[in-house]
Amino acid sequence: MTIGFEGKVAVVTGAGGGLGRCHALELAKRGARVVVNDLGGAMDGTGGSSAAADEVVNEIKAAGGEAVSNGGSVSDPKGAASMIEQAMDSFGRVDILINNAGILRDKSFAKMEIEDFRMVLEVHLMGSTLCTKAVWPIMREQGYGRIVMTTSPSGLYGNFGQTNYGAAKLGIVGFMNTLKIEGAKNNIHTNAIAPVAATRMTENLMPEEALKALGPELITPAVVYLCSEEAPNGVILQAAGGRYSVACMVENEGVDLGTEASVEDIAENYEAIVDLTGAKPRGMLQLS
Repeated sequence: MTIGFEGKVAVVTGAGGGLGRCHALELAKRGARVVVNDLGGAMDGTGGSSAAADEVVNEIKAAGGEAVSNGGSVSDPKGAASMIEQAMDSFGRVDILINNAGILRDKSFAKMEIEDFRMVLEVHLMGSTLCTKAVWPIMREQGYGRIVMTTSPSGLYGNFGQTNYGAAKLGIVGFMNTLKIEGAKNNIHTNAIAPVAATRMTENLMPEEALKALGPELITPAVVYLCSEEAPNGVILQAAGGRYSVACMVENEGVDLGTEASVEDIAENYEAIVDLTGAKPRGMLQLS
């Protein structure tokens, strides 16, 4: 089976480099017309230039594909709306949205300024929200849509110095968990990728040898699958160095202590309460 995207239109945020660039190039290679969004700022979100997005568009066109560049900020409602409007003006529809744009402002929580916490949430969580809000009515009207959120192991499991990033990335999972329910009747599937890859956002977080084995192009097959007609709904795919797996929340059977349970009852039964033997995924998780 060959997965193609002829006739489909994709919007990829933060696609001027790293993961987003790889996603945009692969979708275009497989026939999609692409809006390449990138603010072109520094890793902390400051500054801006259209050069990176323009370069990716030129790569796509040189390979025979169709693409346009967009320099809007995902954290600005007008910027988020502009990329969807540009897709509609240029190509007449939007089938795929990859929420990939992000910034880092790492510090231990004790040293972190609240503004740095707020800004990371604005870009990752609110940026994903604003772009999704702009495309949602279009996808509902056409009865089709594929949305990919970018979460992170830092959000799923935690990472020192990334309270802001981790909070935003797990918030994105909560966002996805409800969108998968609300979009199902209109054939809108929302999933998340949890990547570990060598990009400018991770180059100072991992040893050089590890980075060499973690090319961003190894994340893209999972993302492109989540963009396809065959995509599941409400799944977190993890990808790192050619290994792919699923992450999910599980729940055990617990212990029924009755309506008169006391603090002491919790303490005495704690080991049984937290025993994950036989724990299963809950909710509407669909693996196929």
